[in-house]
Amino acid sequence: MARKSSSRWRLRLLGAGLLIALIGGGWAWWDLHHWVPPRAAFPMQGVEIGAEDGAVDWAALKAIGADFAYLDASASAFARDGAFVKNLEDARAARLQVGAVHRYDPCQPAEKQAGNFVTVVPRDGKMLPPAIDLDMLADDCPVKVSDAAVQSELTTFINQIETHTGKPSILKVSRAFQQRYGVAAAIDRNLWLVRDRFQPDYAGRPWMLWTANSALANEAGASPVRWVVVQP
Repeated sequence: MARKSSSRWRLRLLGAGLLIALIGGGWAWWDLHHWVPPRAAFPMQGVEIGAEDGAVDWAALKAIGADFAYLDASASAFARDGAFVKNLEDARAARLQVGAVHRYDPCQPAEKQAGNFVTVVPRDGKMLPPAIDLDMLADDCPVKVSDAAVQSELTTFINQIETHTGKPSILKVSRAFQQRYGVAAAIDRNLWLVRDRFQPDYAGRPWMLWTANSALANEAGASPVRWVVVQP
């Protein structure tokens, strides 16, 4: 009888431990997907939005604390975000500051990518500085592209879109892209880094924008949004 009683207690303790672990894991998941940096530390906060986010209630985004929106506009030499024009109009109607993002493709010539961007994004002095999303590596390019060529072409692209917008661009650099090409040290532009929950330090110098939660649950739409803060 003593052995049976001891086995029952072990099973109960095991069950209780599993329950606590499940509750703890559920809370951690909920907290991660609802967390944003404190407003006292980062007064200016906003979102990055594209067609993949579906329909967006811009008034609701404004209500939950978005001060600005960066909108996915173009990618590579030919791709364009189908929601850009509507998002631009709706975000402005909600009185958010607005900027445009281009997803850079190291496999495509800089001139063609710049042409794509300037076709999509209006020349408007009220817009925020353009952002260049640097995440794609040149490893899978049909024609081999050296690391030096990636930096050279990127510089050409930056110069061309800055001529169009009249403002210095922001480099949204992923950890992988920075480790491979070292653009934070090579190109003197403000940085936008990405890391959920914890402040990123992989660029080796201070950042201006930080995607602090890449999947923030919110009341503004059915999909999570990318929540971004500005260094005060």
